[in-house]
Amino acid sequence: MRWLIVGAGGIGATYGARLVATGETVTFVARGAHLAAMQSEGLTVQHATFQFQAPVDAVSEEALLAERSVGEFDVIVLTFKTQETAPWLARFADWLGGGEAMVLSLQNGVDNEPAIAETVGEARTLGGLAVKIGGHIDAPGSVVVDGEARVVLGVWPDGSRGAADPYRAQEVGDALERTGVPVVVTSKIEVELWRKLMINVAMNPLSALTGLDTRTLSHDSAFAGAVVQMMREVKEVGVASGVPLLDKDVKDMVELIRGFEAIKTSMLVDREKGRPLELSGLSGTVLRRAEAHGVEVPMTALVHGLVARMDGVEIA
Repeated sequence: MRWLIVGAGGIGATYGARLVATGETVTFVARGAHLAAMQSEGLTVQHATFQFQAPVDAVSEEALLAERSVGEFDVIVLTFKTQETAPWLARFADWLGGGEAMVLSLQNGVDNEPAIAETVGEARTLGGLAVKIGGHIDAPGSVVVDGEARVVLGVWPDGSRGAADPYRAQEVGDALERTGVPVVVTSKIEVELWRKLMINVAMNPLSALTGLDTRTLSHDSAFAGAVVQMMREVKEVGVASGVPLLDKDVKDMVELIRGFEAIKTSMLVDREKGRPLELSGLSGTVLRRAEAHGVEVPMTALVHGLVARMDGVEIA
């Protein structure tokens, strides 16, 4: 298969490198010094069980639009921050209309897939998430990643008319699984996205606020109660939004996060590097939906408000 990885940071570069290592054809889209290093020196990925260093096909957005067509790709994987989804789709709408490539979101949040489907149609939209993975660029052209990097994906929306062909979803999943990462192809991707949103809302803002890793937040009695409460609040907002979430989903996600290695969240890494925080697409989404449906989410609102008021922090 022919893959386009858009946003080749810690997460995108990791999956892209694994695909290259198994013989897949992959093009990476990046920017700045990271792009320049990938073009001149190749890509390096360091993981406890996977090491990669090789030349790669890397281009800028401008070169992609000017020199490549969407028909050159079978799968387009979006791995940039959720606040960049709508602007990217606006810039690439005409380009995307020139072919039939599937578009797979491996992003945080629950708002990406609807925006993608509105642009390219449900038949070309795959929802997805990356679980138990923490990755970041430690130097231009070099990525460090932790965790098992499990992928969950499925057609969007869940099994409705107009959704993508489930066999194409399985084909994408099989290719990713051949790279050595665990893959689950589900018929209920919306539920899975909300289950991960529980973890992201409970972990990302709190880690940015405290500077602590996932294991500390989920095990230390000073924070563990708040983590569970925020997961419950996300579940209630999801139910009010029409997503069939259960108390068991909260229990499952609590158990999952307690089994994580000590991973730095992406929001903590962004804070340390002075980058905009992905707050609007995580806890911000929950707060907006909670207000619309009349759901009380006091712990989520508290942590969101504290992060939003941190000195020198830009919120995206």
